[in-house]
Amino acid sequence: MKKTLLAIIFITGLFSATAQEQKWYKGNLHTHSYWSDGDEVPEMIMKWYKNEGYDFVALSDHNIIAEGEKWKKISKDSLYQQAFQNYLSEYGEDWVTYKKDEEGLQVQLKTLEEFRPLFEEPEKFMIFKAEEVTSYLDGKAVHMGAINVQELIEPREGNTIVELIQNNLDAIKEQSVETGEPILQHLNHPNFTYAIKAEDIIQLDGERFFEVFNGHPYVNNYGDSIHDSTETMWDQVNIAYHAEAKPLLLGIATDDSHHYHKFGLKWSNAGRGWVEVRAKELTPAAIINAMEAGDFYATTGVKLSELKNDGNKISLEVKAEENVNYEIQFIGVKKGSTKSEILKTVKGSKASYEIPENVLFARAKIISDKLKKNPYKEGDTEVAWTQPIQ
Repeated sequence: MKKTLLAIIFITGLFSATAQEQKWYKGNLHTHSYWSDGDEVPEMIMKWYKNEGYDFVALSDHNIIAEGEKWKKISKDSLYQQAFQNYLSEYGEDWVTYKKDEEGLQVQLKTLEEFRPLFEEPEKFMIFKAEEVTSYLDGKAVHMGAINVQELIEPREGNTIVELIQNNLDAIKEQSVETGEPILQHLNHPNFTYAIKAEDIIQLDGERFFEVFNGHPYVNNYGDSIHDSTETMWDQVNIAYHAEAKPLLLGIATDDSHHYHKFGLKWSNAGRGWVEVRAKELTPAAIINAMEAGDFYATTGVKLSELKNDGNKISLEVKAEENVNYEIQFIGVKKGSTKSEILKTVKGSKASYEIPENVLFARAKIISDKLKKNPYKEGDTEVAWTQPIQ
């Protein structure tokens, strides 16, 4: 009896330890479908992401959730007609609801609750219920990801860009409080229509995440001669956040995928940017909690085998590929400075940096010389960004 009890205690302890082990989960937090302005049904999109090794995807269509009845007219273009036939062949007449009339071919879109069971598996694949809360002011676009929404969030108006963002940020927070469910909010592509400046984000209350990289060809990640890049904006915001004792702004990478049949620089394709999140399990709460704790990195292809933020020290190792070279930059802001700079550079796949007392905060950027397949911009190589620590 005593041996049996000891065995039970040992097994229970082993299970408990295993349950607490963290692992990395790959996910895209910005995805569009026929439910708004994407060009494919959700099932074919989710199949692609799951087959490509993603662990989670947020279906984040504009001001809509995949609920209720919605019909989509399929373009007469042979490319999209063939795509529909591929969908029909994949899932069959018993699954696909469609009709042909004088207006052409129309398909009834499946809801999230209908197609979720086809793909979701514990610890293998999860679909976030999400929305891109979308609003405009004087022709300038403000798009905000709301990940793990429980019901539709109607976009709110504002008299200024700051007020518009804050009102919608508050709406997302309010739903989280009302439902008791965590909702991750991120400010999308600030340089789209050059609508949002660093000084706008600085004035916000409660902004934690933004897209440092977005794969859509029109979002101006790199800025231009008169507009800062999103990466420069990131550090500018965090200089102010640090001074105000606010939590630092964290950076994500996303596809913002819309186009699943035409490929190249003119199209917003899948596979350009994602996050790698270290969490205890593949559940909405665990993923969001890990991201709020900064336990993730953004990437366009570079993967890490090790990442540690021990107090004021960043240590990392790249999961190096053969014949690929890496440069690890530690970027931060020194006390009294108004801009970020490269504080240390290491050629190779492993590096660490201990933040000295004269540096406010620092983050790492890993740059490879491997050309990105189907890049955001011609000549882009694969990179990754860790989160800033102070």
